[in-house]
Amino acid sequence: MKTEIFTLCDAATQSGGKLNILGTFDTIFSPKLPATHPQCSVALRLRFERIEEGEHRIKVNVVDEDGHLVMPSFDLNVNVRMGDDAQTVSANWVINIQRLQFKSYGQYAIHLAVDGRSEGTLPLFVRQAPPTAAAPQEA
Repeated sequence: MKTEIFTLCDAATQSGGKLNILGTFDTIFSPKLPATHPQCSVALRLRFERIEEGEHRIKVNVVDEDGHLVMPSFDLNVNVRMGDDAQTVSANWVINIQRLQFKSYGQYAIHLAVDGRSEGTLPLFVRQAPPTAAAPQEA
């Protein structure tokens, strides 16, 4: 199994075997805590070899610097099947996340595991937004 795409983005969709990704990022800026990101997605494309045909468990966790879950895990059970003439097959998943909340600034991570084996980690930084300049007053 190969991870072809694993990213955090503003939005993602899948249609007709295509994975559409909009606005991949690794940093969230917030003026205050808790920091809440209104909407984002994890986009994932895995390629399986013929020998890997069958049941697989995919798990995605968002964790803080101490490894504590920021939100409940996403667990997906998938059944990989191939046609008679295929040697590999790819599969896409989109995990939509609403109101992702962070209690502190710092580094977070998004972990991907397939069948209990780590397959990738994305860093996610939550930083304090720089102060904005006050608008000039009209006379």
